[in-house]
Amino acid sequence: MPDDDVPLLDAARVRSALAGTRFADVRAVRETRSTNDDAAALLGDPTAAGATLVAEFQTAGRGRKAGRAWIAPAGSALLFTTILPVNVAAGALWAVPFWAALAVADGVEEGCGVRLDLRWPNDLDLGAHKAAGILCTSRVAGNEAQVGCGIGLNVRRPADPAIAAIVPPPAYLSDGAPQVERETVLAAILGAMDGLVDALASPDAIARAWEERAGLRGRPYRLRLDADESVIAGTAVRLDHEGGLVLDVDGRERVVHLADARVVT
Repeated sequence: MPDDDVPLLDAARVRSALAGTRFADVRAVRETRSTNDDAAALLGDPTAAGATLVAEFQTAGRGRKAGRAWIAPAGSALLFTTILPVNVAAGALWAVPFWAALAVADGVEEGCGVRLDLRWPNDLDLGAHKAAGILCTSRVAGNEAQVGCGIGLNVRRPADPAIAAIVPPPAYLSDGAPQVERETVLAAILGAMDGLVDALASPDAIARAWEERAGLRGRPYRLRLDADESVIAGTAVRLDHEGGLVLDVDGRERVVHLADARVVT
């Protein structure tokens, strides 16, 4: 539930830090159903290009897979969707979550000194635990799409007992940076996005940059396939041309597509 005693994120402070960039339009509310839903309604509106919609609490925040919720007590996280200021080629939509992950990782490191680990397909970890997830929304018109990048980032560890019951337990930026400020981190992430906008025109370059930042090659992965709940294990080789994970499984390459599996520990 939202907590009226929790101060609303200081959007004016973030806007001031981003003055002169393409991401200076930051709008904060105390509660909404989903910032992705709010952004989806604005896609195609030229006055919303570059806007970031932030909520303290989401009544229907969700993860990448249907039925999975994102649990975040008010004030503990950054819950936001950023509408990209440029259109993306429809065939390159697969690269946008990887692009967003690079921006979040750069911004978090700049904003509070915490280095996050990138994990396929859309997670950012601190140590062995998830600290952030990415879920994009888009509207395709012909060969181009308008995109909103939805991001949930755990910032300050709450005392809520529901968090302690989550398995596996989540990580928070405050675990590594006790004095972390949400406004500083958000401004740094959006500043990183501003610096990376031109890269959206080169999806293959995004994939290669993500692979390098994630230390992907040679990394072990265990994946549970959604089709039959079977588990496959292998060593990561690369991303394919649509963002699928290419694994070496017993000496043979196998591609697991973005929508077909989830990582298991």
